[in-house]
Amino acid sequence: MTQSPPVMTSEDRRRADDRIIESIGAYEFGWRDNDDYSRGVPTGINEGVVRHISAEKGEPEWMLQRRLKALELFERKPMPTWGADLSGIDFDAFKYYVRPTDRQVNDWDDLPPDIRETYDRLGIPEAEKNRLVAGVAAQYESEVVYQQIQEDLARQGVVFLDTDTGLREYPEIFEEYFGKSIPAGDNKFAALNTAAWSGGSFVYVPKGVHVTIPLQAYFRINTEAMGQFERTLIVADEGSYVHYVEGCTAPIYDTNSLHAAVVEIFVRKDARVRYTTVQNWSTNVLNLVTQRSIVEEGGTMEWIDGNMGSAITMKYPACYLMGDHARGETLSIGFAGPEQHQDTGAKMIHMAPHTSSSIVSKSVSRGGGRTAYRGLVEIHPRAHHSKSSVTCDALLVDRMSRTDTYPYNDIRTDDVEMTHEATISKVSEDQLFYLMSRGLTETEARSTIVRGFVEPIAKKLPMEYALELNRLIELQMEGSVG
Repeated sequence: MTQSPPVMTSEDRRRADDRIIESIGAYEFGWRDNDDYSRGVPTGINEGVVRHISAEKGEPEWMLQRRLKALELFERKPMPTWGADLSGIDFDAFKYYVRPTDRQVNDWDDLPPDIRETYDRLGIPEAEKNRLVAGVAAQYESEVVYQQIQEDLARQGVVFLDTDTGLREYPEIFEEYFGKSIPAGDNKFAALNTAAWSGGSFVYVPKGVHVTIPLQAYFRINTEAMGQFERTLIVADEGSYVHYVEGCTAPIYDTNSLHAAVVEIFVRKDARVRYTTVQNWSTNVLNLVTQRSIVEEGGTMEWIDGNMGSAITMKYPACYLMGDHARGETLSIGFAGPEQHQDTGAKMIHMAPHTSSSIVSKSVSRGGGRTAYRGLVEIHPRAHHSKSSVTCDALLVDRMSRTDTYPYNDIRTDDVEMTHEATISKVSEDQLFYLMSRGLTETEARSTIVRGFVEPIAKKLPMEYALELNRLIELQMEGSVG
């Protein structure tokens, strides 16, 4: 006869929660380094700040003019009134350009000790040493402080640079593609990024070259009330392949920081790009990102998107399927804990015949957290014989939390296949009883259920990132009982 697991009283649960929080904490990347380099940096964004950023980087006149025009657009653009509540953002409170070192290096030992120790604790040099990644870019505050790519890729013509260096060394490619998929006027935060951008990655993969091991970028905020505005530009030429992976963390502060990145990706004919994000910001970061790809004939774009941290995330990776048989895929997971709002989703725009898209969105809400899927599928009149499928699955761990689904499908031709499916489920008492009767604690049982729920995401990640995602779930679920 199976023995029932012991029933915990509310007081037992509270004490267990307190012990977990004291021994582990909910966020293990919240340490901070010395930030003397940021003292005296003014807050707020204005023409003087924009000109200073451009002058520090020695940019061509056309980029300065792009920045100044974007600043005008930012000042005119209204704040979004849908999605998460952004009304409390004070743009004058952030530092827009903080330079932590005087130069970029390609040897970890040449970094200042504090910065080197941070990346050691994050495991980035170890991943590079074990050849888990083919190139590494490490951004700290506003600048990429470390950059390296394997020699065999460089010999094949693969370019992997910080975006500032990409502008200097490849001006023709840069001017052709910068702002082509995401113009400054696209939205308020794209305009802000275009005015204040610094750092990010510039990737060019020549025709027919396959980068079989991922390129990795890691973004770290250290300074309080920091604004980080990296700009990433990826061009995969005909028949090429690249997998780009990014991670991010930040210290815990009482005041908010702002992360407003822009990512532009161009997938040429028969090329394939996979862009993977495992973002784990601290919960004082506002994560407001614009990501968009242009996919030509026979090309494939894959967005793998994991959102674990931040107070607010608004992020909707987009694919513009411009050529016949182009394909776009988005696979995303949003995890919202206490005082978190993850408003995420995807956009698939079918502009050509025989194009196809797939959106799989999963979310987990606990402790009063809120998740939302916000998606758009457009199939234009010319895009006959196209296919699109959307699947939204939400898991509520408790009764305090909330999840919403906001799909928008705009189909303008009859010769298409379109499916949409949405489910909301709760962690049931029967599931918990079954697992706890086999020796698991209630927290372990809930974590097991959540891990099973997000398994389709983990299977798409490189092994070390799948392990990282599962470990983050464990940390997020600690203290979830009660």
